[in-house]
Amino acid sequence: MQLSNVLKSKQAIEVSIKIIDVFVQLRTMVLSNTEIRLEVEKIKKKVDNQDKNIEVIFRYFDELLEQKAQPRNQIGYKISKEQ
Repeated sequence: MQLSNVLKSKQAIEVSIKIIDVFVQLRTMVLSNTEIRLEVEKIKKKVDNQDKNIEVIFRYFDELLEQKAQPRNQIGYKISKEQ
């Protein structure tokens, strides 16, 4: 409707009406098509699970950084300097 408000011509009004019709048809198609809605729900679930997995990964990173900060016991042979 914005186009017809600015231009005030018959063609502008027709284009604005067609644009509105397209959006109404698109909305109706998406709402009525259960397959598309199911696919969207699947995608939402995957994204939610990925968020949880990313949180777990960052927790593991934090744990690894804490472990790295702690001094480690040396293993192996120790050569004395007295020889």
